Amino acid sequence: MLEVAVIEEPAAAEASLDPMRSRLLAALTEPGSAAMLAARLGLPRQKVNYHLKELERHGLVELAEERRKGNVTERVYRATAASYVISPSALAGVSPDPARSPDQLSARWLLALGSRLVQEVGALLTGASRARRRVATFGIDAQVRFASAADRAAFAEELAQSVATLVSRYHDESAPGGRSHRVVVGLHQIPALPAAQPGAGAEQDEAEEQDEAGRDRNEPGTEQAGTRADQEKPR
Repeated sequence: MLEVAVIEEPAAAEASLDPMRSRLLAALTEPGSAAMLAARLGLPRQKVNYHLKELERHGLVELAEERRKGNVTERVYRATAASYVISPSALAGVSPDPARSPDQLSARWLLALGSRLVQEVGALLTGASRARRRVATFGIDAQVRFASAADRAAFAEELAQSVATLVSRYHDESAPGGRSHRVVVGLHQIPALPAAQPGAGAEQDEAEEQDEAGRDRNEPGTEQAGTRADQEKPR
């Protein structure tokens, strides 16, 4: 079982989003038959069996084993991954394109960058899996709490300069046999939990957020910064 599988086909994405099939996928992190799943989830066995066949047709579950019980053969299934990510390529015609309106202060542009990241890394994983090779990637996930909007702006400026310096130092357009990599750096607030009430500090942050020109308004919370460089599809 894979830790994460990327769903790229529209039909497979549609199958995974069906509420009942989503429940079955979650339950099949441990192998089970239609009868076992029906009892566990309180669903009719025939309905479970139908949805299992659809999930198997789209490669989301696979046959783990067959058990002979008298004159009946019990088919035991398992999910092909512990979790799934739907690639934006499943909605290729309407997926966001970061090249349309690049704006470092736009949350929507950051979302478009993240969408492209999922699509490209998903393609890498799919290609590497077929070739039975590993994908060379690197990621940083960090949290930082700013005392003020001015500190956040200063941090973003320094981060941008640092990345630009590193890129100019190592980028070699004419390197024979070189491979192009994507570097994505993002900074965003961590959304507050639905039940949480914003405190005085969060309200102050929100007021400061509104004073910044060109920046989208977000839910109050802690800032998060992350970087990732991902390798192109293995050759």
